[in-house]
Amino acid sequence: MINTIIFDLGAVLIDWNPDYLYRKIFADEEEMKNFLTNVTSSDWNEEQDAGRPLQEGTDILVKQFPEHEGNIRAFYSRWDEMLGDPLHGTVEIFKQLKQSNRYKIYALTNWSAETFPVAQARYDFLNWFDGIVVSGTEKMRKPTPAFYQILIDRYQVKPEEALFIDDNYRNILAAEKMGIKSIHFTSAEELKHNLQELELL
Repeated sequence: MINTIIFDLGAVLIDWNPDYLYRKIFADEEEMKNFLTNVTSSDWNEEQDAGRPLQEGTDILVKQFPEHEGNIRAFYSRWDEMLGDPLHGTVEIFKQLKQSNRYKIYALTNWSAETFPVAQARYDFLNWFDGIVVSGTEKMRKPTPAFYQILIDRYQVKPEEALFIDDNYRNILAAEKMGIKSIHFTSAEELKHNLQELELL
């Protein structure tokens, strides 16, 4: 029986997108996409999510791509401009689950420890969780099994009684290998349907 629900945050409950910032910086969409793919790449960003200091990550990239220094430094100096609205459909589902008083609800997120407080100050619903495990604080990230284990141990979660929701399929596979039933998030509508099918909502 499911008594614990674990949410990912970015692209599930929070709309975070570097395009929001870099569309203000680049006039050319193709140039912007090239910069975000090849310079401030997702692999580079994930190192900060795994605990590398923002300054160190920035300096490494500036040394590698000195011609892009200004745009690289904007990534974290203007990071808050990448935050969009809450994903209201999913937040509403979260609210219903919370109000049912049937579940403990946690967040397991790949997020820099230095930028996460910005999100906490902006989105009230982050205070609804019974606990949040942030990769940058723990210095490891999804899909590393040990990162999931931190949440399991800290909050005495039984994997067979938990449900995990994430938009990244590799993270879903990792959770399922640990015996945690999972939903690959694609939309709030689909999530609602999945939860109703499982008789959790």
